[in-house]
Amino acid sequence: MTESLKKTALNEIHREFGARMVDFAGWDMPVQYAGALKEHLAVRGAVGVFDVSHMGELEITGRDALALIQKVTCNDASKLSDGQAQYSAFLYPEGTFVDDIVIYRMQAEHFLICVNASNREKDFNWVEQHREGDVEVRDNSDAYVQLAVQGPAAEKVLQQLTSVDLSAIQFYWFQQGSFCGVDTLISRTGYTGEDGFELYFPPQHAERVWREIFRVGEPEGIMAAGLAARNTLRLEMKFALYGNDIDSKHTPLEAGLGWIVKLAKGDFIGRDALVEQKAAGLPRKLMGFQMTGRGIARDHFPVYADDQLLGEVSSGSFCPSAEVAVGLTYLPTELARIGQPLEIDIRGKRVAAEVVKTPFLAK
Repeated sequence: MTESLKKTALNEIHREFGARMVDFAGWDMPVQYAGALKEHLAVRGAVGVFDVSHMGELEITGRDALALIQKVTCNDASKLSDGQAQYSAFLYPEGTFVDDIVIYRMQAEHFLICVNASNREKDFNWVEQHREGDVEVRDNSDAYVQLAVQGPAAEKVLQQLTSVDLSAIQFYWFQQGSFCGVDTLISRTGYTGEDGFELYFPPQHAERVWREIFRVGEPEGIMAAGLAARNTLRLEMKFALYGNDIDSKHTPLEAGLGWIVKLAKGDFIGRDALVEQKAAGLPRKLMGFQMTGRGIARDHFPVYADDQLLGEVSSGSFCPSAEVAVGLTYLPTELARIGQPLEIDIRGKRVAAEVVKTPFLAK
C-alpha cells in the first residue's frame, strides 16, 4: 500500500478482522474478509456490514437550495418531504452521467447528497459551478463515517442499539436519532437488494459503533463484508455501478434508469438532450445476459453477436445467490431483446451467452 491512499476511520479494524485491502478509487478498502462468497450469502441470509465511508457527502443549504438541486439533478426533488431520500443523478448537457447520487432532504432548506467516492471533487465543483442565489454548497465528506448494514436480520440487530423505531422507517426514508449514544442519520437504503440501513455519524465514534454492531449481531451470524460481495450483490439486482455501467458516455434512458428522469418537472441540465433522444429513439440499451456456455464474463470482455463486435461487458461475475454467471452490456436497440444470443470473448475463446430478464435475482 502506498502512503498516498486515503483511509477510512475503520482502516485498522478491517485489518484486525482479517481483510484483504485494495486500492479503490484512491482509498485503502477491504475487498473481502472471510471470503466474498460467504459474505455475499451472509447478506442474503442474515446480515452483513460494509464500511462505505469512502463515499462523499455534499451538503446544500439556503433559501435556493431546492432550486439548485432541481437544476443539477434529473429526478424531481420537489416531491421530497423532510426525512425522505431519492435516487437521482447529475447529468452533463449531453444527458450523460456526471454521477448517480442519493439525495436526503433534511429540511426544506437543507439537503445532503451522497456521491460516489471517485467523483467527490468533480461533483462538488459541478454543483458549485451552477450555484446561484442564496445557497451554499459544502463538501462535508470528512465529517461522516458511513456504514451499510444489510440483510434480513439488519433491523433486528440494529434495533438493540437505538430507541428510534426502525420498523417505522420506510424504504428510502430516514430518521435522525441516537444510535449507540451517537447522533446518527439512520436511512433505510442500500445497494444490495436486501432490507437494511445506512448509518451516517462522526468518524471519532466509528470503532466503538462497529464493535457494538458486531457484539449484538453475533447471534444472527453477522459478517463483515467487502467490496467484492458488494459488487456481486448489486449485480444480481442490476443496480448500475458508476464507471462501469453508467458514465459520461451513456444516458439514464439507455441505462434503463428512465424512471429517475422527470422531464415534466421543468428545465434541468441535460433535459433537452434527453427529450431529443427519447423522440429519436434509443440507439442502445443496457441489458443483462446469462452465460449458457462454461465460463465467467468479466468486466471489459468483448461481446459479439453474429460475428459482429458489439462492445464489451460493463459488469460481469458469477452471482452466488442466482448461481449463474451473468453480466451487463450495452446492445444496439434492435438486438436488445430477451433471448438474443451473444458470445463473450473469454481470454480468446468465444463462449455462448443469452440476453435474459433482469434483475437476475427475483426479490
